[in-house]
Amino acid sequence: MNRLFITTLFLSGTFCVSAQRISVEDYIEQYKNIAISEMKRSGVPASITLAQGILESESGNSELVKKSNNHFGIKCKSSWEGDSVSHDDDANGECFRAYTNAEDSYKDHSDFLRKNQRYGSLFSLDPADYTGWATGLKKAGYATNPRYPVLLIKYVEQYNLQQYSLAVLNELPKMDIAKINDRDDKSLPEEIKNESGKALNENLLTAADPDKVITVNKTKCVFVEKGTSLLAIAAKYDISLNRLMEFNELTSEGILGKDQYVFLHKKQKTGDKEYYITQPGETLYDIAQKNGMQLKALMEYNNLKDGEVIHTNTRVYLQPGLKSATNNSEKIKPQTHLVAAKEGLYAIAKMYKVSVQQLKEWNKLDTDNLKVGQEIIVSK
Repeated sequence: MNRLFITTLFLSGTFCVSAQRISVEDYIEQYKNIAISEMKRSGVPASITLAQGILESESGNSELVKKSNNHFGIKCKSSWEGDSVSHDDDANGECFRAYTNAEDSYKDHSDFLRKNQRYGSLFSLDPADYTGWATGLKKAGYATNPRYPVLLIKYVEQYNLQQYSLAVLNELPKMDIAKINDRDDKSLPEEIKNESGKALNENLLTAADPDKVITVNKTKCVFVEKGTSLLAIAAKYDISLNRLMEFNELTSEGILGKDQYVFLHKKQKTGDKEYYITQPGETLYDIAQKNGMQLKALMEYNNLKDGEVIHTNTRVYLQPGLKSATNNSEKIKPQTHLVAAKEGLYAIAKMYKVSVQQLKEWNKLDTDNLKVGQEIIVSK
């Protein structure tokens, strides 16, 4: 009877222990979204992150994970200032990083690779090249196990982890921007064109080439199109996504919603000219980006608040100590034209690229007849 009770108790205990274990499939399902999010943020392939997590944490069942939420076996090192636990690994009682939750562990893993120079070469690889990443991690010294790359590749292929990397890459358009000569004039930024539609300067002529780093207000930047991934830019120029967002005063990562300059260093506090005349549809942020200066400084110089609407054809100051904008904006005097002999509304409209109806509205004209020497408004 006693023997039967003990046997039953043993089997019951064994069942409980095994029921608590997480399967590889369950681990992937539980953490795939974090891996995808981290790939978008940092550029570390989701397939590699998940494969490392499976291997390093024994699919979330290791003692280290249970003690510290450390899914990647990252040791403290001298730079670590967070919580830690003691764990036996290559030696007894080694110091390992401890996290509040798994998401913090995944984030620190991405940052550990991104910010560590020895792993820098990995980020020049194609994010879909999981074999290159697996081999590169071992070569850079991430693990001592000589079979480390083989095991990572095995997990990627056995559990189709590559699908998560490819899902991210399909959401991140490559920077495939046409050269300026192939673009329609309407797609060019307004500041690239003058009244005759020709480019104003050579610096801006090259702005539409994302492979060409230019300088705006003494700060290096590239000009990219709407739909470009911030992560793609960060990876291309070896800048962390967080830093790139900080340089460009962006609060949300992902895809750019408009054509714009993206700065690779911190912008200046002052502009390289005294003022800027606003174009149709521009926001304060657009003006700050076009002039390579910090948005906060721009608002301060003009007594403006964030999100405040600026009218077209408004003088916005780019340097401190100049006349402040009145009623949040100071409109410049409309452009005018003196009517010459035998000159009609149609010829003047064509000259200034406006419509006859606009000229009549701006000048309150109820007839097409003009007088020689008459001054008429030719811009809003």
